[in-house]
Amino acid sequence: MKKILITGANSYIGTSFEKWVLQYPEKYSVDTIDMKEETWREKSFKGYDVVFHVAGIAHVSSNPRMKDLYYKVNRDLTIEAAKKAKAEGVKQFIFMSSMSVYGINGLIGEDIVITRDTPCKPNTLYGRSKLEAEKELKKLEDKHFRIAIIRAPMVYGPNCPGNYTRLKELVIKTPVFPMINNKRSMIFIDNLSEFIRLLIENQEKGLFFPQNKEYVDIVELVRLIAKKNKKNMYFSRSLGFGIKFLGKRISVFKKVFGNLVFDLNLSSYKDFEYNIVDFEKSIECCEIDRKKRC
Repeated sequence: MKKILITGANSYIGTSFEKWVLQYPEKYSVDTIDMKEETWREKSFKGYDVVFHVAGIAHVSSNPRMKDLYYKVNRDLTIEAAKKAKAEGVKQFIFMSSMSVYGINGLIGEDIVITRDTPCKPNTLYGRSKLEAEKELKKLEDKHFRIAIIRAPMVYGPNCPGNYTRLKELVIKTPVFPMINNKRSMIFIDNLSEFIRLLIENQEKGLFFPQNKEYVDIVELVRLIAKKNKKNMYFSRSLGFGIKFLGKRISVFKKVFGNLVFDLNLSSYKDFEYNIVDFEKSIECCEIDRKKRC
């Protein structure tokens, strides 16, 4: 049995992953610790096979005054946890990084594809602090301490925080949406949880780029959300033309309607074996009050 410690209690990804692996009580045991309090340092990491580190600050502010806090939590706390794990005999450390390390918002009407050769040029405190944590982690790796870094695109799932929930609220409130087809890399929470489980099962190390094997089109996403909520939605080409014009100057439009994907070759770990839920089914799972898994 593999013993897993999740550092970062109550995070969406951490709690979802814990529920996922509890389907296999004969294979995994899971503990979590809250790293907001200083007492986490008193917790022994001895006996754990894996530390899955999800503690961090996300996109809460772009205020330069937040710089020290971002680096303290996203970089320094990560490295301190990894050093403790290594010193106490943990074999594998898995770090949740982000697509934000590339500093790319996407472009409307142009294909933007991240490949293995795409340089990292983060343009936010979040992205910079995550990339610096990655660099420091790599210095700790040796044959006895394996580091797996996950550069995830947008993660979505039932009751998830962030952009998916905001988009759903917009769909519920408005009967009209711009007709702009695009391509975005996203990953459903169950697919991500299974991916992490496989990394643990196979004792992997390195840099990983999990995603749904289907790129997501914002129009199709909105259509499915509306359908599952029994909402009629009209897709306006004239609004789409307006967004395309304004999108060249307004960054939020680039984030919503721009094209930004990982090359699928980066993400084909085990031939996408971790993609256990397809895109349409994943939206159904998000839009029902599910007491069971999909």
